[in-house]
Amino acid sequence: MEEGGGVSSKVLKVESEEAWDSFITQANTQGIPVFVHFTAAWCVPSIAMNAFFEELAIKYQNIIMFLLVDVDDVKKVAKKMEVKAMPTFVLIKDGKEVDRMVGANPEELNKRIHAFLQPLHHLNSE
Repeated sequence: MEEGGGVSSKVLKVESEEAWDSFITQANTQGIPVFVHFTAAWCVPSIAMNAFFEELAIKYQNIIMFLLVDVDDVKKVAKKMEVKAMPTFVLIKDGKEVDRMVGANPEELNKRIHAFLQPLHHLNSE
């Protein structure tokens, strides 16, 4: 069993506002959406979602960029994205927010990501 050492993690941790801008720019350039988990070290439901978010990141690793933002470490990004509760999950496409979910609900998260990807799969198969 591997503990969350982060070495093999497919979720990129955002350490600063500059890193956030860099990741978003990179995703826009590559034309891939970004899925962001806004978390906090003190938020138990948020921490409980980390493993599930990692699973999603592994499953969709070449389709979506997964970012983890600790709202206490990167306050400016949390404020800019108007995050008021943890966990908050935000889906960004072409630099614009396309979906947002507040709360620890793996089934709903799975449903939303699947619904979001449906049109993309359709385009790729033509």
